[in-house]
Amino acid sequence: MKLSIYGSTGFIGSNFLEIYPNNIKIKRDNLKPETKDVLYFISTVHNYNVYDDITKDVKVNLELLCKVLENCKSNDFTFNFISSWFVYGKTNNLPVNESQTCNPKGFYSITKKCAEDLLISFCNTFGVKYRIIRLCNVLGKGDKGASSKKNAITWMINRIKENKPINLYDNGEVYRDFLHVHDVCKAIELICKKGNKNEIYNVGSGKPTKIKYLIELSKKITNSTSKINYINQPEFHAKVQNKDFWMENKKIKELGFNQTISLEQIVEELCL
Repeated sequence: MKLSIYGSTGFIGSNFLEIYPNNIKIKRDNLKPETKDVLYFISTVHNYNVYDDITKDVKVNLELLCKVLENCKSNDFTFNFISSWFVYGKTNNLPVNESQTCNPKGFYSITKKCAEDLLISFCNTFGVKYRIIRLCNVLGKGDKGASSKKNAITWMINRIKENKPINLYDNGEVYRDFLHVHDVCKAIELICKKGNKNEIYNVGSGKPTKIKYLIELSKKITNSTSKINYINQPEFHAKVQNKDFWMENKKIKELGFNQTISLEQIVEELCL
């Protein structure tokens, strides 16, 4: 199986092509797929774009997707769409499974869920098959775009290596779901090969990890003198996402997925 890959220059897309180089990279100025199996990574990455450009999430997550779908109006296409845990929104039902009702908050989260809904409607209209793949927090070397708003763990570890202070919300008593980018890529490839069509799949570890644990481990590995400041969540941050979040991963395990890189190995890699 060869995939036409959109978004191959981003953190996850570039790692996917590095691991599976026989797939086809589709450039942004050529929206026509070269194969009948499509893997679509293109996306904005956080809810804070609304402060800088209120239209960015709509243009990237919806308008560009529609332009690509224009070239897929045939029932022999299968469209594999990379989505995010953010679409689930605020929930107390943890771990979250794929059948749970979504309640997204924030422009990024809402446009990602809207993109899922548009894709499903398009596929039902034209007989196209789809898979929606919702990713957990993805870690690993090479995430050049890491910041306090996007992939904050990598950003904080970079600061720890430089002995710079960091801020943790809620005393670090915040839980998230993490996988190494290589495990994520393996899960995506497995879903594209073996996953049922017209299905949604969570890609996560299935386990909650406390943020404070990651930071303390990073300080220990690097012998860092970084000061940790414990602060309250900013009001906007609290509005658009859960304090704690992790996903059930039963469906990908049934396909044969197993996590191969431990959390401790991920932190060690990021601390190098």
